[in-house]
Amino acid sequence: MTQPPFSPYRIAKSDPILPVAAIVMAFAALVFWRLGTPSKIMFDEVHYLPAARHLIDLSSRLNPEHPLLGKELIALGMMTFGDNPFGWRFFIAAYGTIGLYAAIRAFWWASFSRVGTVLFGLFLATNFIWFMLSRIAILDMAMAASLALAFWQWALAARKGRRVHLVLAGVAMGLSMAGKWNGVPLMALPGLWYAWDRWQAARASGWRRGLDWLVGRAGGAVPGVCLVEAALWLGVLPVLVYFATFTPAMFYKVGAISPWHLIEWQQTMLKLQDSVVKPHRYMSHWYQWMLNARPIWFFYEKWDGAQRGVLMIGNPYTMWAGLPALVWCLADGLRRVMPRPLAGLNRLGRWAPDGQGRLAALAGGLVLFYFLSLVFWALNGKPVQFYHHYQLAAVFLDGALALVLAKLWGRGLRWPTWVSVALALIGFAYFFPILAALPLAGPKSFKWFMWLPIWK
Repeated sequence: MTQPPFSPYRIAKSDPILPVAAIVMAFAALVFWRLGTPSKIMFDEVHYLPAARHLIDLSSRLNPEHPLLGKELIALGMMTFGDNPFGWRFFIAAYGTIGLYAAIRAFWWASFSRVGTVLFGLFLATNFIWFMLSRIAILDMAMAASLALAFWQWALAARKGRRVHLVLAGVAMGLSMAGKWNGVPLMALPGLWYAWDRWQAARASGWRRGLDWLVGRAGGAVPGVCLVEAALWLGVLPVLVYFATFTPAMFYKVGAISPWHLIEWQQTMLKLQDSVVKPHRYMSHWYQWMLNARPIWFFYEKWDGAQRGVLMIGNPYTMWAGLPALVWCLADGLRRVMPRPLAGLNRLGRWAPDGQGRLAALAGGLVLFYFLSLVFWALNGKPVQFYHHYQLAAVFLDGALALVLAKLWGRGLRWPTWVSVALALIGFAYFFPILAALPLAGPKSFKWFMWLPIWK
């Protein structure tokens, strides 16, 4: 019996789970290898390690301008493995590995492109940023990995039509907010998507009742779940999960946070973040991140018996090649989806019969996600910003590059894919000594990696 073009049977048969597992396991092996090196505090660990210790002791608030999840993961590592470099970083590394898997699976369920999914996994695992933020005890990975989990569950809800995935997406969004607030602009998209899908379902049913859009349960991405219920899972639940992560702070011996003043406390946190105005030698702006132009030395000194360095920078090939790929995705999305929106966006929650329309909708979505990831920082009042805040945008940049190469592959043009994979892996291997704090030849070894004057 011939299978339909996008049947569940065919999707399961082409699922690239084995190469994805290989990528994630290789990533984990490199992340956990010598995780405690350097054994000295790096960069912003100077803020979050003391805050985690205060959290363990429930003594008093420290680093109060940020939410607690990242500090709770650091504290959990200390309690499990001891107050040592491996303990500081263990659960951040584990969460970064889980987040990598979740991001790749989200791409698969959104695209059903085997080639694109494997390429995206390779590019994300070797884009430097995800790797390094998995090896340092700061808050960014708690936010990004949770958001990857949310997008994975959102994609599953769209494809499989099950309520449980909406619930899990809401839980993960709440955890992402509890890591850092960077991903908040992206969290409106699942709810907007569901509202659009319910509108299409209500219109298809002939609007038998005026409230069909809000309370109708027939059809749609998740049959049986009306828009009001979806708002509970994708709107109310994330906020409740976010507030739940503040529970330990309610028991501080000094300066405990009252559960009745949690909303007021968020305003205080915002004011504290905006109050950081002292210039930093590595501070930068969002438009510099797009050009991979303002890296940060997390660490550079003689320690643990050798000269070592950790440079926060993006993989030169994928960061630069991803920009024209974004332009391609924007053009493809506008050309295919905008004239016929029903061929793309409104079918994200169903088995789309038009494969090109689905991929064009994904292409446009990646551009939108990239833009929203940057606009948070472009409009943010916080004056001191750093290159690693490009983390989320870089994920969607990698996705755009993978999608474009997958389309070229499908047209029989294979050499751009092989060249891209080779350059991404060569770049990762070349820079690996200053991604993983390996021993360097001497104090001047940084010159081997400072290709451009703006990197110094």
